[in-house]
Amino acid sequence: MSLKGKIVLVHFPFTDLRATKLRPALVLYEGKDDVVVAFISSRLEKFEPKTDVLVERSHLEFKVTGLKVSSIIKLNKIATVHKGLLAGILGEVGDLLKEEINVKLCNTLRL
Repeated sequence: MSLKGKIVLVHFPFTDLRATKLRPALVLYEGKDDVVVAFISSRLEKFEPKTDVLVERSHLEFKVTGLKVSSIIKLNKIATVHKGLLAGILGEVGDLLKEEINVKLCNTLRL
């Protein structure tokens, strides 16, 4: 089973890499031993329209995400983590969210 597009629980590293916290993340890429994930936050006040995707409870695809509350996918907060740090699968993003994520991800990472 491919993990790409799945929302997982992962021991996500803090920016300084000194510690981790179990939180939801979106798998953007799956390699043999590692995955590239985007951080998901429920702190809606930190929403950045250029880089984040808002997933509100009212969104048509909210239920399949497995998220419990409205959240933002932070496409400017990504990390490569070993698959051993994954603690489970919550859900996945549907086609509507994938389309928005792909557009914002390209804009965020474009050189």
